Amino acid sequence: MRLSILDQVPLTEHATTVRDALSSGLQLAQDAEALGYHRIWFAEHHHSKSFASAAPEMMTALALERTSRIRVGTGAILLPYYQAQKVIEAMGLLAAVHPDRVDIGVGRAALSDPYYAQKIAALVQDLDAVHEASDTEPAGRVWVLGAGGSTAPLPGTLGAGYVHGHFLRPAGGEPATRAYREAAANSGHAAHTVLAVRFATADTEEKAQALANALLLWRVRKDLGHDGPIPSTATAANYEWNAQERAMATERSHALIVGTPEKVRDELLALAQSHGADELMLNTLVSDPADRLQSYRLLAECFNA
Repeated sequence: MRLSILDQVPLTEHATTVRDALSSGLQLAQDAEALGYHRIWFAEHHHSKSFASAAPEMMTALALERTSRIRVGTGAILLPYYQAQKVIEAMGLLAAVHPDRVDIGVGRAALSDPYYAQKIAALVQDLDAVHEASDTEPAGRVWVLGAGGSTAPLPGTLGAGYVHGHFLRPAGGEPATRAYREAAANSGHAAHTVLAVRFATADTEEKAQALANALLLWRVRKDLGHDGPIPSTATAANYEWNAQERAMATERSHALIVGTPEKVRDELLALAQSHGADELMLNTLVSDPADRLQSYRLLAECFNA
């Protein structure tokens, strides 16, 4: 099972400025390479008080210069905002400098774009010309991110890879990934299925739950309209939850895998199997960069044991 990382470049109580968050994200790319992760992708968020990366293609470029082996990419460029040609030229430039290390992950979130399918087709066609054929990576190194399921067949028909966002919507992923693989098979393309999952782990169950509680506190606050940095475990431990917040946290916890590394590994493998995924893209939102690195280290060691 290949392990990869999706970094949202969070602003936290420890990384309080954009510069701090960006520096932490770039350091994570180097640490991920040392830990043996297959790839690291950077997300795109705008006007956010929780996340610092508004330009994942720039984070990709910076991380590529700081690493030598790990695949680096966007997870995802929000394609409705851009012309396909601009994405092709920018990511193609990076691929020319860093051959076969650049991934182009695209998505649309809740944005509407009547030309979305045509844009993805253009990316696959044009970027495939700059890459050698690969059995382990999709055409053009293009990946389409989705969560609702309606997008899933599209990358299958085009030869792109599909990343299903379990952490965005934990229910309904199996039919979506199955629809992708069926569309790929019917179109004569190889399927490349990745499952993106959010987790919280530590060397003890208690510490893992403390990390999860801080993450859930951030998520509930955001759902209630209070966008802000990821809180520390101390802040979460001293927070007085009301009944509505506790109910919302319970609901949100269904999208989060929590526990010791062994417990998290077993649940992740079960999810990968049920979704037909050959790769797990892991995400955790932790205030302290040391705790975040330890989480990724513990999980990598557990999978390699």
